[in-house]
Amino acid sequence: MTAELELESKTASQQFSSSKSSSENFDQSAVDHEVAAGVDIESGRPNPFVFLLTILVSFSGFLFGYDTGYISGALTSIGIDLGHELSDGDESFITSATSLGALLGGIIAGTLADVLGRKWVTLGANTLFIVGAIIQAAAHTVWTMIAGRFVMGWGVGIASLIAPLYISEMAPSRFRGRLVILNVLAITGGQVIAYAIGAGLEDVGNGWRVLVGLSIVPATVQMVMFIFMPETPRFLVSRGRIDEAKRVIRWVYSPRHQIVSESLVEKKVKLLEIYNNDQHPEWTKIQRFRYSLRQLLLVPENMRAVIIACMLQGIQQFSGFNSLMYFSSSLFAVVGFDHSTAVSLIVAGTNMVFTILAFILIDRVGRRRILLCTIPGMAISLVVAAIAFHYLPSDATGADPWAIVILLFMMCYVAFYASGIGNVPWQQSELFSMQVRGLGTSLATATNWAGNLTISSTYLTMMKNITPSGTFGLFAGLCMLGWLGVFLMYPETAYLTLEDIQGFLKSGFGIKKSQAMSREQRQKHIAAWAKKEGVEIVEAEHVAYADSAVEKQL
Repeated sequence: MTAELELESKTASQQFSSSKSSSENFDQSAVDHEVAAGVDIESGRPNPFVFLLTILVSFSGFLFGYDTGYISGALTSIGIDLGHELSDGDESFITSATSLGALLGGIIAGTLADVLGRKWVTLGANTLFIVGAIIQAAAHTVWTMIAGRFVMGWGVGIASLIAPLYISEMAPSRFRGRLVILNVLAITGGQVIAYAIGAGLEDVGNGWRVLVGLSIVPATVQMVMFIFMPETPRFLVSRGRIDEAKRVIRWVYSPRHQIVSESLVEKKVKLLEIYNNDQHPEWTKIQRFRYSLRQLLLVPENMRAVIIACMLQGIQQFSGFNSLMYFSSSLFAVVGFDHSTAVSLIVAGTNMVFTILAFILIDRVGRRRILLCTIPGMAISLVVAAIAFHYLPSDATGADPWAIVILLFMMCYVAFYASGIGNVPWQQSELFSMQVRGLGTSLATATNWAGNLTISSTYLTMMKNITPSGTFGLFAGLCMLGWLGVFLMYPETAYLTLEDIQGFLKSGFGIKKSQAMSREQRQKHIAAWAKKEGVEIVEAEHVAYADSAVEKQL
């Protein structure tokens, strides 16, 4: 069986390479299709149905944010409701239980998505959210609370993978970055709402149970609505369901008051078939998994995609942001603020505001440039906070100048984080070909949650043993190591189709080639706008004007 599978894999890979080389005539057609069919030709805006799908899928992001955000306020208000006062160990176990569940959920989510489809895996995540919330809200012991957090963690891990994957596969390339960021914006919105409700219920007996139980509402709404939502065209093509794929493409890509032409639909489906022709329908699920794993780890361009995606997720976690989210109330209580949960709300609000900024900039500025500009800002903010912690008196209050410095530079750190590394890693699915997309995004998501688990389970210990100054100084050093990794290995993917991106990873990380391709595609959009508006672009300032006009249309 192994020999047969290897032979089939080799044959399929040869067919795939041959087909891709013969597909060059379709690549430009696919780009033109993304521009013409994914955008309302009259107004330059995407089909509203794309936004409706994105918003509905982003309920998963909201639940992700809400369920990771409420624990900070809950830990300070549980008191003896779980049988006794919570120790540092109890808090670490309760917090890290979600991270452990998310790690395990993230590991299997990609494979489940490839086997069952993106739609039904999303419904499974909703079920886990609801069950986990019920267990927590009814908990009267620490271990019951931990069990509920663990179950919910599975849902968080699955949702953190499946939502950006679904959006990436549905979105036209021109808007993919921004639409994925809508999911991240939902995450930050969930965190803000969790902090706000937590602050309002801080002095209410068993108010934390209400805080937990409210997460059932959006999970139920999404579960009911998602039953009627379509599967992604790329998944449908990979399973040979061509007619269904065409129907979804017509539904998603048709401009308002128009019907997308059948020739564009055929070209899009043809391209997807070419990039999925090594999926053998006669293979068992185990054979397909083994083949995908081999392709992921042994094919150079796939391995480079794994390195990039896992690197970005590692930077996101080991920069220390989630230690601030999970323990911000405890941190600001140490600093001396009387209403620490309310102060944490300020930090969460900063996160949300600058995620909106990332939404505006990510496709215009590009993923790579945003990271190279914002990661150093994170490091500098952490260094200043570390210095302030060193000089902070042990009996400080919130009015102490050093306490104010800590708050201000934590807000600066969060602003830089939300503008860059808080968002870009969730574009991970765009790096992988369809053959390995589920498994590749699983590895990247598992890296995220492994880092999250490490930080959540060690943060309080680090604060105690190496002091707050040492902890934040360590995070600053890790940020700069991450910046070096981005500089050396992360290409530009803005404006490129999912199928385009695999090409430039063949001969290396493709940084220069990807930047050139991204500029070329952007110039094509500008030229299309100029032709439509009757504007002649002959000088650099005309290009800048047209570029700005195109962005305003978006």
